[in-house]
Amino acid sequence: MNKNIVVYPGSFNPITNGHTDLVDRALHLFDHVILAIGTSAQKDPKVALADRIALCQDVAKQYDGRVSVEGFNTLLVDYVTAKGARFILRGLRTVTDFDYEFQMAEMNRSLAPHIEYVFLPTSKDCSFISSTLVREISAMGGDISQFVDPKVVIALADQTG
Repeated sequence: MNKNIVVYPGSFNPITNGHTDLVDRALHLFDHVILAIGTSAQKDPKVALADRIALCQDVAKQYDGRVSVEGFNTLLVDYVTAKGARFILRGLRTVTDFDYEFQMAEMNRSLAPHIEYVFLPTSKDCSFISSTLVREISAMGGDISQFVDPKVVIALADQTG
């Protein structure tokens, strides 16, 4: 059987309910979702890639093997092609997100025309959640439990500890 696979790239620093909302919805469209945790020259994640992968794997256990988690440090289109996927999933919260994601999609389409982007708007309940804000709230001792999986609450508490 040829699986219908989508790659959902990001820093997932940390994985939030907004991310898992997109995964839940993508699983209605695809057989398998790969959370591809990338390294980026523009972002300094402060949390090691291995730790982000482990936390995402822990959260992804709820999907009964339909979601896998991997790190990558290549061009996204090369990674997607190597995984035998033809789709990239991206979430859109704001018009600013759309502008950035559209530019990335067009650049990647010029590099790999066989790969399609799938854009999903975030659910209303998750549209304001960002990993950056979650990290800031956690660092200041705030309650992040409504924005992330309980495993993430524990992990961030251990980091700020």
